[in-house]
Amino acid sequence: MKHFYYTEFHEDETTINLISIGIVADDGREYYAVNADADWTRIADHPWLMANVVPHLPRSGEWKPKSQIRDEVRDFLLGGATLPELWAWFSAYDHVALAQLFGTMMDLPEGVPMFTNDVRSLVDWTGIRHLPRQASGVHDALADARHVQQMYTHIECELDQ
Repeated sequence: MKHFYYTEFHEDETTINLISIGIVADDGREYYAVNADADWTRIADHPWLMANVVPHLPRSGEWKPKSQIRDEVRDFLLGGATLPELWAWFSAYDHVALAQLFGTMMDLPEGVPMFTNDVRSLVDWTGIRHLPRQASGVHDALADARHVQQMYTHIECELDQ
């Protein structure tokens, strides 16, 4: 089953620190969480994140510890009728942020892929350059995950014509 996801994160030369994750499954299920354990002091010092990501986050009382997000993401990804197939937009950092929920890549639960397919690469491979624009919610991880699914579906439909 395809799972389209998006992460917001703070990164520097050595770390990728998960802020939020949104996942949309082909069966209609959705998952969203904000990482209460993120380094909020460093995030507060990052003007771009403060202007573009933080305003989309729910109030802090709704945030979850990383261990809870890890368990919920595992259960969500493995809760479908078939094993997950992961898709993201410019997926490299998203996959690292997802994998680090579990520790190292080797710590990924059985059944969770060690790679994420890249919808952006489909644009190059297929030559389909006109994609639907995201109407709202840019940098809201769940809205962005929905948009990744929408772009994938658009490409798939164009290929079927």
